[in-house]
Amino acid sequence: MRVITFQQPGQVRVSVESPAVLVPGSVRVRTIYSGVSAGTELTAYRGTNPYLSRKWDAERRLFVDGRTHAYPLAGWGYQEVGEVVEAAPDVADPPVGSLVWGIWGHRAEAVVPAEKLVGHVLPPGADPLTGVFARVGAIALNAVHAADVHLGDQLAIFGQGVIGLLATRLAVLSGARVVAADAIPDRLELARRFGAAEVFDVRSGSVAEFTRKRIEGADTVIELSGSHLGLHEAIRTVRKGGRVVAAGFYQGDGIGLRLGEEFHHNQVQLVSSQIGGVASWLAHRWDVERLQRTFMRLVHEGQVEAGELVSHVMPVDQAAEAFDLLDQHPSEVLQLVFHFEEAQ
Repeated sequence: MRVITFQQPGQVRVSVESPAVLVPGSVRVRTIYSGVSAGTELTAYRGTNPYLSRKWDAERRLFVDGRTHAYPLAGWGYQEVGEVVEAAPDVADPPVGSLVWGIWGHRAEAVVPAEKLVGHVLPPGADPLTGVFARVGAIALNAVHAADVHLGDQLAIFGQGVIGLLATRLAVLSGARVVAADAIPDRLELARRFGAAEVFDVRSGSVAEFTRKRIEGADTVIELSGSHLGLHEAIRTVRKGGRVVAAGFYQGDGIGLRLGEEFHHNQVQLVSSQIGGVASWLAHRWDVERLQRTFMRLVHEGQVEAGELVSHVMPVDQAAEAFDLLDQHPSEVLQLVFHFEEAQ
């Protein structure tokens, strides 16, 4: 069974692993598509992920000396779609033959607890490619929830990659007026199609100065570029007392993040959003599973055209070329998806 493995920084191969044993309460899923979450997976490809140099103490919720993961890293990925091809005798849902979305990594098949896939069946006629967006859509929705959007709010969203574009669409559906910021013209054009009222090319100047001239500053900014410079500009962009939702995956030291300036003088709220959980004030009624199902319902109702974001579908055998493309030419790729059928 084929699985994509990061051997070491910059080195990817398609390895072989033995199929897992079907156990009670589980189903076997054969992968059709597996999407790449570039922001997260490039940290493994480049060796910058904090799990590779620090140990995560889950009980104390602290990074401490040591390391959590080590190379080789097999089966990273969390955007999978596949067909249920076998079920344990005690499993009725999801049924054999159904197409399901979930998380089992870049591998040709997996044995997954059936309870993890309940409610994850794609409806008849749905394009299986849309299933790869369930998790990234939940990340975007989580950030929009953390922004506490109200009808008529002025939002700026930094970074119009896959998650940023989905956040733009979800914020518009929530009643916000969105200014979308990025450095790639094609992504800004997509942001307009996803409902952004205005777009701003960050190569042309300061988002903060632009928004203050046009709307006297944003009520809230969602920062999804993953750049410390982007986070600093996001802090500059909000009104006094405004909120910045830091939803990007920031690497290394915060060079360029000057917290003694606007952050200090404008009493800016800085809120972290990460898919490990929902905003604390929503935890009594929302969880990650609800985020995922809600997003997929919006896709199937036609309110979010997620399929427009797929730029590359590549056979799994080209994994090394795919990650090199993401690393060296990121502006050329939006959502890259591996196709596993040809590798069975």
